[in-house]
Amino acid sequence: MLAALSRFKIPRRPSSELLLRCIFEQKVERGELSPLTLSSVTCSRKVGGVRDVSTSSTLCTKVRGNSKKTEMSEKKLTRHFVDHRRVKLVAGSGGKGASSFHSEPRKEWGGPDGGNGGDGGSIIIKADRFVKSLAQVVPLYKGEDGESGGSKNCYGRNGSPTYIRVPLGTVVKEQGKTILDMTEHGQEYLAAFGGAGGKGNRFFLSNENRSPMTATPGITGQERLLQLELRTMAHAGLVGFPNAGKSSLLRAITNARPAVAAYPFTTLNPHVGIVKYRDHEQVAVADIPGIIRGAHLNRGLGISFLRHIERCRFLLFVLDLSAQEPWTQLQHLRYELDQYEPGLSQRPQAIIANKMDLSEAQEKLETLKSHVSQRVIPVSALTGQNTEELILYLRELYDGYIQGGGNG
Repeated sequence: MLAALSRFKIPRRPSSELLLRCIFEQKVERGELSPLTLSSVTCSRKVGGVRDVSTSSTLCTKVRGNSKKTEMSEKKLTRHFVDHRRVKLVAGSGGKGASSFHSEPRKEWGGPDGGNGGDGGSIIIKADRFVKSLAQVVPLYKGEDGESGGSKNCYGRNGSPTYIRVPLGTVVKEQGKTILDMTEHGQEYLAAFGGAGGKGNRFFLSNENRSPMTATPGITGQERLLQLELRTMAHAGLVGFPNAGKSSLLRAITNARPAVAAYPFTTLNPHVGIVKYRDHEQVAVADIPGIIRGAHLNRGLGISFLRHIERCRFLLFVLDLSAQEPWTQLQHLRYELDQYEPGLSQRPQAIIANKMDLSEAQEKLETLKSHVSQRVIPVSALTGQNTEELILYLRELYDGYIQGGGNG
């Protein structure tokens, strides 16, 4: 029997190497691969005593690009930064009550056993320091409805609350009136109340009515239309005309990295940087987008970014010494701030004369000092000239703010 079976040879399965070579020969015939690629497959028979190892870079390696991350452009950053939203809140409705009667053998008159419905879910606005923008806030929020009651005195489940996470500094408004200013981490505001659940017929049981048939539906949840506005929370704000060097100055004195270019309106959204001192004190400085004449009339970027200056306790006016008359920029900036909010330009401030690396800057600096009575700090954001004096004076303004009880 064994001799008879030995006459039949069991067909061998083709090896993976042979199949791979057949596949590549077909691709070479169709013109999808070059003959050089096919020749590299033959090198994969046995390399160093290891089978099925290919030395072809075309087959086994993956072309990788530059692993270094490129900085996101200001245009892309603007897509992720939203400082105002209009949201409609619809809280969950309560579940309806049940109307049923208990029934079991030998207990004909069991009485009503309909349970109450669950309460609808409320909508809560919560301040979160890890959220930096209102971009994730959607226009409509619908709370979860409560479940209906059941027989055997089963109550419906309450709807879960819906949380809207907003960054610190968000102002909640309704019909133009400020309701709440959220400035602390974890602060919550119950924006829309969920509807109460309906009552089952068990609730209406009394001595006068032993078999009530009444069951009430749930109450509709509260609906509100709110406006959310984000105002940057920073101690100091850099205020100046477009292309005055505010972003470059922020890069020179803080760890922020806003976009810098040689054209106006490079900064399209506020950037906040931190100035760190040796005593571990930190001062936040905000780069406000460029203000132009008529900004209080919503020209240019308009009032959408003027409101970010409201929270700044002291102002840093950045003047461009490459302009013909830099002292006139200060007058126009103060006028725009006062037109937006009276007295805004009277806060503690510093005048910064930027671009001192230019040849004509020294002559214009002397003229600027003769036109203003406040202290002028000459700096060069490009070379870092005299930025130490600005940082020290910034600390003096901050200490005065703290000693004044944090009221500016």
